[in-house]
Amino acid sequence: MIAAAGTPATLVYRPPMDPFLDIVHQDDALLVLNKPSGLLSVPGKPADQADCLEARAISKFPTAQTAHRLDRPTSGLFVMGLTAEARRNLGIQFEKRLVSKTYIARVGGRLPEPTGRVEGAMRSDWPNRPRQMIDHEYGKAAATEWEALDHDPLSTRVLLRPITGRTHQLRVHMAWIGHPILGDEFYAPPSLRAAANRLQLHAESIAFRHPSTGDPVRFEVPCPF
Repeated sequence: MIAAAGTPATLVYRPPMDPFLDIVHQDDALLVLNKPSGLLSVPGKPADQADCLEARAISKFPTAQTAHRLDRPTSGLFVMGLTAEARRNLGIQFEKRLVSKTYIARVGGRLPEPTGRVEGAMRSDWPNRPRQMIDHEYGKAAATEWEALDHDPLSTRVLLRPITGRTHQLRVHMAWIGHPILGDEFYAPPSLRAAANRLQLHAESIAFRHPSTGDPVRFEVPCPF
């Protein structure tokens, strides 16, 4: 069993307020948002973590229902259903891995090859939740494809394609192969954690079947870093 390195500092939840809600697309069944880094997808358990993307969406679209999640420090595309049927349809597409997603990240060091694939089974690191860990004996199968885009002396800019959707998957996989994501408070060593003022991970594109029409749809939001 292999746990990711890094000890996070005490976190204070200060969600960004501007923009309050960044709408990428909205129709009768579908709501696509651009989540900022630092905002929870759904409410946290402490009372001071009630502000989240889900609550903000519901304040404007009362029937909105969450179809998936993004980590608090991750920015980018977030999909919600505006009807119960749309939510069920989207949930099935995510469960059956019919949704295609790409992320942009900056990771420490220079990757040895232009492309690669990480396969590392994962499970929760229970004594240190919400951290996750690699565990090939008891973990669930997890796979990530990566493609190096460019690099500088400190880091490599990569495109990441999650094949599975485990919690913290991209963060754990990149740390496990020795290239943690810059700004990662859980899995990066102190030098790389301090190398960016936010987690350098952005959900750039998402593609799936529209829950009402069945037509293929794709949305993209440029990476902010």
